[in-house]
Amino acid sequence: MKKLAWNALPMNDPARLRLWFRQRQQVSPRFAGIASWQVSGFLRLSWSLSAVHCCLNSLPRVMTLWTIALLSVAAPLAFAAPPEMPRYRFENFTTANGLPDNHVFAVLVDGDRVWAGTENGLAVYENHAWKTYTTADGLAHRAVLSLALDKRTGDVWAGTMAGLSRISGGRIDSYTQLTSGLSNDVVYGVSVEGENVWVATAAGGCRLDLRTGEWTLYNERNTPMIEIWTYGVSATPTKVYYAVWGSGVLEYDQKTGRWDKYEDPDGENEIVLFKDQGLIHEIVTSVSYVDNILWAATYFGDSRYDGRYWHNFLTKDSGLPSNFTNFIKGVDDKRAWFCTDKGLAYYDGVNWAVYRPSLKDGKPEMTVRDAEGNVTPVAVTTAPAHNYVLGIDFQGDDIWVATAKGLSHGIRQKQ
Repeated sequence: MKKLAWNALPMNDPARLRLWFRQRQQVSPRFAGIASWQVSGFLRLSWSLSAVHCCLNSLPRVMTLWTIALLSVAAPLAFAAPPEMPRYRFENFTTANGLPDNHVFAVLVDGDRVWAGTENGLAVYENHAWKTYTTADGLAHRAVLSLALDKRTGDVWAGTMAGLSRISGGRIDSYTQLTSGLSNDVVYGVSVEGENVWVATAAGGCRLDLRTGEWTLYNERNTPMIEIWTYGVSATPTKVYYAVWGSGVLEYDQKTGRWDKYEDPDGENEIVLFKDQGLIHEIVTSVSYVDNILWAATYFGDSRYDGRYWHNFLTKDSGLPSNFTNFIKGVDDKRAWFCTDKGLAYYDGVNWAVYRPSLKDGKPEMTVRDAEGNVTPVAVTTAPAHNYVLGIDFQGDDIWVATAKGLSHGIRQKQ
């Protein structure tokens, strides 16, 4: 069947018009369903091609030219460019170029320095070189699960599998259940706010007052949590949020000293019965509180809460590459990054972008999803080190990404 070019489109031949549109529909499913509008929209939306044929035969040639002009405008609109989303050139670090281990649990940007919590020590990248701290230097344990920066002092706090460590001026001091008031030695999360260090452990949360050295414990005895396995913490001057495995999100009001709790309203483990009516799921892995907005990650989708309304995200109705989210980090009240087991996702409040090695062949991949759900691939030559993403932090316009197979530096590209 001979294909018709646009510039060869007949003026008064509906049969050939149909042929042209049929070929276009075969090329792109997005083109299907708009043929009727493109041919006859200037007259009446519901007219069929046969009706247009009658009109075309009776209209002056000038109207036929107007028809062609309208078609010329409408056709490109059907193939509108995807929304502009951030693009990065990724540089990946592994044991081959300085990391002590490829399994990176957490990443922290500290000015020009970048800290990486790995399965075999705490690494810091400065002046294009890596240095590693181990248990021989005083680190509580070789596996570093979480990191936080005290912006007042420059101290770095590292949560490990066997205690909490503070790195200050090259010196490391560690806190354990035996040597301090730490509630448990397995430290999944840490957050510094003012003179307080908030800690999420396998046996509840706790807080260290740096001014007095006093520890305060939070568990099922003095908070609404049922399960005491706290997986993450986000502390600000007004609110503190804990991600609790199997017990939702705990909120602490700094002014009143009161606790509140947010749970999955449908009580189901995997089925979402009441979307946007509350927290998406009870198993919460990470929380981020930015600009009075709570972002919460779970293994069954993610949630955004503005203090009044919830909005939930699932793969079936968003740009998430997976519902299994390890870590979430808000940028502001509209934008956030999602670290999943199938890639890194960015949400700008309307559109989505996903960055990862392809799940099929491992080649670099970026896709953009617009508000209507249209997904467009974007040509890229680099990707994060692995699609199992565990953490992210920002360095200006750049991003640093912790994965199961290395640390990635995403250098923002001008568009």
